[in-house]
Amino acid sequence: MLFGDGAGAVVVSPARDDEPGIIDFAHEIDGGGGPALQMPAGGSLRPASHETVEQRLHYVKQDGQAVFKFAVKKTEEISRRVLERHGLTGDDVDLFVSHQANRRIIEAAADRLGLDPKKVIINMERFGNTTAATIPLALADAVAEGRLKKGDLVVLASVGAGFTVGAVLLRWSLP
Repeated sequence: MLFGDGAGAVVVSPARDDEPGIIDFAHEIDGGGGPALQMPAGGSLRPASHETVEQRLHYVKQDGQAVFKFAVKKTEEISRRVLERHGLTGDDVDLFVSHQANRRIIEAAADRLGLDPKKVIINMERFGNTTAATIPLALADAVAEGRLKKGDLVVLASVGAGFTVGAVLLRWSLP
């Protein structure tokens, strides 16, 4: 299964200084990756028409090798960046939750970060790549499996079209 359909949400609320919460984040956009991962039509630039549908321009097009290399490299780099800004390493992380697009990408990035595989959640076999819903769904699974407890250090990381990449470092606040 490659793609799935899903929705997810995470409730974010202000935390006092003495409470767990978001510690840091980083985000990058590299528009040079557009040709490697894109949907050629849709939106206001090329709205759906008989021609665009006939040409199958409303499907994701990607250069798999370029996307894989970018995703592994940048997931590791941006996650390491938010950790290092706080004097932390992969050993300090309790759970790594990455965008669920490809098992090999997640495992390679986690390995480069020095993360124990037990600290990595992968659930794409159940849902496929649900794009923006992958991290909320993975967090819900982690909670249901008892893999998250209050105070746990969590890294969320994602890559996307264009190319974009981001990471969030947080202390989990729910019991």
